[in-house]
Amino acid sequence: MIIAVDFDGTVVEHEYPRIGKEIPFAIETLKILQREGHQIILWTFRSGKELQEAVDYCGTQGLEFFAVNKSYPEEKYDLSYSRKIHADIFIDDRNLGGLLDWGTAYQLITGKTIDMKKKKNLFGFRK
Repeated sequence: MIIAVDFDGTVVEHEYPRIGKEIPFAIETLKILQREGHQIILWTFRSGKELQEAVDYCGTQGLEFFAVNKSYPEEKYDLSYSRKIHADIFIDDRNLGGLLDWGTAYQLITGKTIDMKKKKNLFGFRK
């Protein structure tokens, strides 16, 4: 699937224009989804310097995006059409009902459950 993910309030806490603290398991979940073959697009209001800071922050955490604020890497921004991007799923804290926790989001996307009885779950969190 193509998964578009917002940054502020979704991957990190809202502290725009600064980078907030990571929301627990956000980056790890996105990296797992990538390893499983999903394409992750950063879909954010940020632009210019603030956008680059968000991309760089994620890069230092080992998360690289398929595309940033566009449907595919080669897409050229053109003011003659909508900036809306194509994705199968959008993950954003502004969803009706708010942002699900990242474990629930993973389960809904993949259909896999996380066995909390094991010493370590999917995210490496010790019970």
